[in-house]
Amino acid sequence: MNVEALRLYALGKEGVIEECPFGPQTLVFKLHNKMFLLLALDAIPLTMNVKCDPDEAIALREQYPDVVIPGYHMNKQHWNTVLPQQLNSTLVKKMIDDSYALVNKKTGKSNKK
Repeated sequence: MNVEALRLYALGKEGVIEECPFGPQTLVFKLHNKMFLLLALDAIPLTMNVKCDPDEAIALREQYPDVVIPGYHMNKQHWNTVLPQQLNSTLVKKMIDDSYALVNKKTGKSNKK
């Protein structure tokens, strides 16, 4: 998936806002003011950071060792950095969905308006 496809997918989720709090090179997607996806626009190749269950984070790193690594500049237990263009779009979307769900669950708020 390219950056625009990732961006549109994230923005298609209910309650998501897009910001650039770290400068124009990083898109940050939030739900209930909590980050769940970061896209590094200046990284070549493109990278994204997603929140993960700690056990799932380790499993993904083991299964895709050169494509999923501990979160760059993030809590390594709860975040992974991913090279999305090297994975199939179904898996990338699942990672984004799982990250969104973790943030939604943590805030204790419903998806409904």
